[in-house]
Amino acid sequence: MGRKKKVSMQDIANRLQISKNAVSLALMNKKGVSDEMRGKVLQAAKELGYGPFAQKAPDSKNILVLVPERIMSYQDNDHFRFFHDLIWGLEKSIRSKGMNAVIAPIGREMESRLQLPQHCTDIAYQGIILFGIVDKAYARLVWELDAPLVMLDSYHRELPCPVVCSANIAGAAEAVSVLIRAGHKDIGFIGPTNLTTSHEERWYGYWKTMQDHSLRIEDRFILTTSESFDCTEEEIDRFLRNLELWPSAFFCGNDRIAYLLAKQLRERGLKIPADVSIVGFDDLDDAEELGPKLTTMRVEKEKMCDAAAAVLLSLPGGVREAVRVEIPATLVLRDSVRTVEM
Repeated sequence: MGRKKKVSMQDIANRLQISKNAVSLALMNKKGVSDEMRGKVLQAAKELGYGPFAQKAPDSKNILVLVPERIMSYQDNDHFRFFHDLIWGLEKSIRSKGMNAVIAPIGREMESRLQLPQHCTDIAYQGIILFGIVDKAYARLVWELDAPLVMLDSYHRELPCPVVCSANIAGAAEAVSVLIRAGHKDIGFIGPTNLTTSHEERWYGYWKTMQDHSLRIEDRFILTTSESFDCTEEEIDRFLRNLELWPSAFFCGNDRIAYLLAKQLRERGLKIPADVSIVGFDDLDDAEELGPKLTTMRVEKEKMCDAAAAVLLSLPGGVREAVRVEIPATLVLRDSVRTVEM
């Protein structure tokens, strides 16, 4: 239910007899006001019911789902199809629990300016699910709100918070084990560990499994950094141009990378899996043609969505504990891995 009267920063300023600018600085955690005054401003904001700092109505049926706008846009649909499924899966899971999912996009400019969606001030809600990859400063802005919060799929370790994600380390270990059982020893890895915890954890699962089988990791077969998700294909192209020899297999941090890698290998006259085997992660539908169907780890999106909604609704107040709920991924064996003669 919406609030009958929208409280403004001027109302807080009038109560405390300070300037509206001082209120703004305090609410945005900027320099220019003392810690004592910042505390008074936050307390007044809660008491007056100002925006995201207000105490939420206990009978509110709304759950805010904050999502970076870039993963909802048409031009990014091919790149972030996986995220689209999760967005609408969340809506379905929340609705099944008798609640309303309010999808609130975070634009790039909003993210850079640390500006919360207007939904945070205009409606009452029971809690927030922060979904997708956002800058740490913006995640902290949401994290500091006095409302139940769950981060879904990606998170920042510096911000202790209930998190629901795929079991990335165990899933990566299973994926790499498929290649090892098929006789592969020279196995490369491609995944931007600097952009998201998912790739970071999948890298660790790869590294640990290689170590456990006493297999050497060749630095030349590893690509773990990226400028952004928009640069992936160009970066894979540059990476391959520097290789004189190929590993017999690659484990990729997600299926999108796997398909882009396969495309670049085909352009170099290599066949999948005759020359290079590939295993991905996510199990994207209708992804770009690889040739043979991709062996991958299926992220159980429906279970993740159900878990995120259930965890959020079980939280009291502004809980900020590092609770992790990991949903096991499922191995999907297809045709992109060949058996190497021992």
